Amino acid sequence: MSGSLMTDRLGLRGDCPTHPNDKEKNATRLIKQFHNMLSTLLQAGAEAVEAAQGQQEVSVSILEMAAKGGWLMIVLLVLSVIAIFIFGKKWYQIGQAGRVDKNFMNDIRDYIHEGKIKSALTLCTKYDTPAARMIETGINRIGRPLSDIQTAVDNVGNAEVARLERGLPYLAAISGGAPMIGFLGTVIGMVQAFFNMSNAGSNVDITLLSGGIYTAMITTVGGLIVGILAYFGYNFLTAKVSDVVAKMENTTIQFMDLLNEPAEKETTEE
Repeated sequence: MSGSLMTDRLGLRGDCPTHPNDKEKNATRLIKQFHNMLSTLLQAGAEAVEAAQGQQEVSVSILEMAAKGGWLMIVLLVLSVIAIFIFGKKWYQIGQAGRVDKNFMNDIRDYIHEGKIKSALTLCTKYDTPAARMIETGINRIGRPLSDIQTAVDNVGNAEVARLERGLPYLAAISGGAPMIGFLGTVIGMVQAFFNMSNAGSNVDITLLSGGIYTAMITTVGGLIVGILAYFGYNFLTAKVSDVVAKMENTTIQFMDLLNEPAEKETTEE
């Protein structure tokens, strides 16, 4: 028994690996891992650079394709500039018209109750908004029947709404006309493509059809882009005009109630 135990112990000691060999193996393993990691990072960086270059090439190719869309692309460009101009101008104008001071009607009420008609008119001139111009018209007609005042205020309100909506039909026309111009380019491009095919006879080459296909596809895309943007812009401005009209109607109701207040007080006192 003792001999076998000694043999086992000696065997165990003999199988135990040496420390220098373990260090060399670990160092080799770490070097390989570092090399694999470094190669992976370099490969990822190269792919990122290639992707950036590919994006730049795509942007340039888009401009080149737009240039090959034919003369109808110039028409679409002009329509897009007109649409942007109308949208920016009307957005600013409608935004200015929708600004109503919360204390405006309170000040008007105080001036009218105190008999300061000129001060009320000066306040309306100061704000210079559709609602203020409607109130100014009503103040100038104080003393007449309420029905006449209401009619005069409504007429001014209709004129102000028409002024706010001026130019919006052009934006609506662009939203519907630009896609039609794009489809016209599609028809022209397809006619050109079939004309080239008929002239080529049996020797049909893809280069003969490229010009017509460019015109057909690019003008359609351009027309749809311009039409969609003009369509959303038109509906956005129409919604803004509706908000301004609601504020004008609210101001008119407050003004007419203000004119009825003295009569109501007299009837209550009697």
